Amino acid sequence: MASKKPLFGIFGGDEGDPEVIEDEFYSQDKDEIDSTNNKMILLEPRAYSESQQIADHLKNRNSVVVNLKRVTSDQAKRIIDFLSGCIYAIGGTMQKVGVGIYLCAPNNVNVQGTISEENKDKSDKEEDPEW
Repeated sequence: MASKKPLFGIFGGDEGDPEVIEDEFYSQDKDEIDSTNNKMILLEPRAYSESQQIADHLKNRNSVVVNLKRVTSDQAKRIIDFLSGCIYAIGGTMQKVGVGIYLCAPNNVNVQGTISEENKDKSDKEEDPEW
């Protein structure tokens, strides 16, 4: 007589009980979760010199949301140029989230979808910086 065993290992490896795996995931300490370096960092640079800090977060494989509303338009352009080069070097992505707000993500983060800008009449439109 054949033994009755669960069919978990039939298609390539023993995955274990799915409920146990889920329980282990949710029972992890916050320190264990933070050690994976999957963080979302929110930054508001006040000068171009702070752009290196943003690049360091990207090198550490953290996503960064950058709010450029506290810098001049010239500094914002320089920061975007610098971050564009950094993101190209690490194979990441940059998306505009709003006026002066950008999401910078390293290649280990999959960003899906886009945010479209509203088409407004120029007379009704707020004066937006050119970056």
